Amino acid sequence: MATPVFPTDTHARVADAIAHTFATDDAVDTILITNSCARGRATPESDLDLVLLATAGLSALAVAGLEARWAAFLAHDSDVQEFRNTGPFAHVHADVITGVYTPNVWDDGGGLDAFELEIGNHIAHSAPLTKPGPHLTALRARWLPYYDMDLRAARLAMVRDACQYDLEHVPFFLRRDLPFQAFDRLYKAQQEFLQALFIAQGRYPLAYNKWIHEQVVEWLGRPDLYERLSGLLSLANSEAISTHARRLQALTEELQ
Repeated sequence: MATPVFPTDTHARVADAIAHTFATDDAVDTILITNSCARGRATPESDLDLVLLATAGLSALAVAGLEARWAAFLAHDSDVQEFRNTGPFAHVHADVITGVYTPNVWDDGGGLDAFELEIGNHIAHSAPLTKPGPHLTALRARWLPYYDMDLRAARLAMVRDACQYDLEHVPFFLRRDLPFQAFDRLYKAQQEFLQALFIAQGRYPLAYNKWIHEQVVEWLGRPDLYERLSGLLSLANSEAISTHARRLQALTEELQ
């Protein structure tokens, strides 16, 4: 399991305060650091992102109580206030999660969804701030290294179809002189392509709109693909949007 790396003493003090307050809370199974601090990529300007994984089987009322205690902590803890004063974008982000992940079934035009993202950020790429509890241990056994092949095949087909559906609308909107709407479909399709790419590779992603170089080049070892993806999102003119849609269409057809 990864170990969190905090870029400043202020980040570390807030993490210590959170651990001191919630590590012994019966409603909390494990406190998990996520995003940059979990991967050793944080800078002094980075947020502190984490999740409080609730104890398995916790009632909805008890989860609500944990959320209330967390909100009160954020509002009154002196270390959190000091952290927020370090810059205009300094935030402590945390969610209370139950560890229940349910794949959606999309209708026409559906997607994106956060199924793989949540498992990736919560389970695969997080770093425990406290000793891993039994619920986290069970979730890692359930979801890692990846979910089962039948679900993977169904999810890949569904996401690819959604990507194709959005790409097919690009020329339709361009013919109607609606370049911004065509661009919106192109942007949505690019994120769906990334979702399908990670499903095809059997890897959990971090995000579909940031850290793309890290994920595609460093994790998947595909600098060639990153180069082909770069520059797809341009609103220079209708011809450019149409060209980019065809390029993304070709990439989508390569997915297995």
